Amino acid sequence: MTILDEALDRLRDTGPERDGWLSNHAPMAVEALVHTGHGDRVHRWIDDYAGRLEQRPRGIARIHPDQWRDPLGDPVRTGDWLDLFDTELRADPWRQVLLRWWPRLLPGIAAGATHGVIRVGHAVRALQAAETPARVTELGQGLAYWAARWQPLAPAGAGPYPSADPRAALDAVPRIPDQRFGIRHRLAQLADLPRWPSVPDAGAATTQARLFAVVAAAARRHGEYGHGSPVMMVHAVTAPNAVRRVLPVLPESMWPASLAAAWAATAAITAAYTPADARPLPPPRPGLTVVDLADRAAATGDPHAIKYADAVADVLAAAPDPVLLTAALRSVDDLA
Repeated sequence: MTILDEALDRLRDTGPERDGWLSNHAPMAVEALVHTGHGDRVHRWIDDYAGRLEQRPRGIARIHPDQWRDPLGDPVRTGDWLDLFDTELRADPWRQVLLRWWPRLLPGIAAGATHGVIRVGHAVRALQAAETPARVTELGQGLAYWAARWQPLAPAGAGPYPSADPRAALDAVPRIPDQRFGIRHRLAQLADLPRWPSVPDAGAATTQARLFAVVAAAARRHGEYGHGSPVMMVHAVTAPNAVRRVLPVLPESMWPASLAAAWAATAAITAAYTPADARPLPPPRPGLTVVDLADRAAATGDPHAIKYADAVADVLAAAPDPVLLTAALRSVDDLA
């Protein structure tokens, strides 16, 4: 059994949330630690995090497979959703279950401050590496969390932003007027915004390339604006990257909606948490590597820093960018 499977077995009976609504980051963080070469830290990391974990919630009433719409987005039914996906994944291959539920859950991508889709993205990457019972179970728990907290984004003003550059499109996203309270209060204001950029048009670029561009733009922007709310703005990076990780196992017919949902999540978080003033990006640091970034994130022990560095590493593997790498190191320090 691998370190990741051991860790997921340790976490199997924990709930997806704690303290009423805060996400359980452990399954995502340990998958990222293993993927970035820090498997030796995993069990100690769980030991340190264990005091924050709660038991898996009990079910109330069975969710019938043909009557899933009513309990969608009802966190009181979290235990029932966990039971449903346990049942489905015993009956069908994980890819079949994922393809059944992806289009149902995708419109509610804001679930759990986007942690639903992020958790699924980590689980799918792990399953692509090796299909094991622990990883199949973790996929089911991620899908269940997404279903229980399913939350669509309020529609905003129409009008595509006339640019092929995702960064320019993010800069065009208007800030919500009231940034005093939590994410639900903030996202509810999206419907009142006067203008809402659509998915950036990257010409002939593939969906995968367009998603990479959105993730890269959000990651670089975190280095300038993340100081306003470092943790929450991380999700503008990790949510679209989670969608990108799932894309290879989806049929191409699901790609356009997946790209649109990923962009909507990034733009919504940008609108909700961008501060008024940016910080200049630091100059590139000579000799800095992606390994250095991952090492620093792992050393902090912070789950958001670990997941953010992991996402940035994906981007830099596709397109090296010394400016982004240096900015990402500062973002990791902000999250520590």
